[in-house]
Amino acid sequence: MSAVRAALACYDIFGSDADADADTAPPAVEATTRQVEHAWLAYQHAHYPQLLRMLPDLLTAARRRHAADSVSGALPLVQVHRAASQVLVKLDETDLAWLAADRAMTVASTTGDPLLAATAAVPLGQTLRAVGQGRLAMSTTIAAAHRLIPAGPTDPAGPTDRTDPADDGPPGRLSVYGTLLLQAALAAAECDDAAAVRELTRQAGDVADQIGDGHDHRWTGFGPAAVELTRAVAAGDLGEAEEAVRRHAALVRRPGWRGLPAEHRAAYLVDVARAALQSGDLVTAGRSLVDADRVASAEVRLRPSVRTVVAEAVRCAPSAAGVAGLAATLGLTR
Repeated sequence: MSAVRAALACYDIFGSDADADADTAPPAVEATTRQVEHAWLAYQHAHYPQLLRMLPDLLTAARRRHAADSVSGALPLVQVHRAASQVLVKLDETDLAWLAADRAMTVASTTGDPLLAATAAVPLGQTLRAVGQGRLAMSTTIAAAHRLIPAGPTDPAGPTDRTDPADDGPPGRLSVYGTLLLQAALAAAECDDAAAVRELTRQAGDVADQIGDGHDHRWTGFGPAAVELTRAVAAGDLGEAEEAVRRHAALVRRPGWRGLPAEHRAAYLVDVARAALQSGDLVTAGRSLVDADRVASAEVRLRPSVRTVVAEAVRCAPSAAGVAGLAATLGLTR
């Protein structure tokens, strides 16, 4: 983590990157893009230690690429900061996550490209939620979504002046737009705003129906399954624990469930476990935690907040299949 912290704290105006590599050419955009894609795959497969090892050099490479060509280098630099912010949120390093999200937004804002700005707003919304700023997260993500597609999803093309060379057209724009609506819905749930949750997930559902499941435009994993997942998590956050468990039972039977990234599924299963504990459904709570560990063990074993859920589950239901063993693995039992 110290190397990631040092890389994020590096500012080009002090010449640290330039001085270190004064005699070498900046990396080619194709090479940087491939490295960023590899980083995102590591994130989506919940290979967090691997991603943390990659980030210091990748942040430096992406900054140098952007310094050499701010047009072609903007997207890789935004995406690597986005990946950094999202994994740091998971590890409760919220100060660093905020810094990474702010860097992504700063780069995106200089391009004049609403799609890149909207992409950068995704980790910003997640970080704001992580630090307890739900209302601000809600307003930020909604504003970014409306700037991306001012007329709403009936006008998926949005602005025609695309400066982002990796703009993948309406599917990519709609996926980022829908992801921002889902982030806003989760923030609304944390603010106990049930009406906003219903409206935002309704809008996101309409967009998701245009895309379908099984896609991963702009590393969002957005589609109908992601919308249903958000509805279940939001129900739990609103105190409707039994509704969350009911929605979960229906979601895992959908074909799109297994198409979601492992990280996304495992994080969701932990949220289901929380809701199940609240509703007294100890069997579902235990099974969800064990399933989360099977899908992406790092999501359970490396996240401090998840250890609390496992500890509560083993206290409430020590005989639930696999829970005691998982707690022992985490060092939570004597």
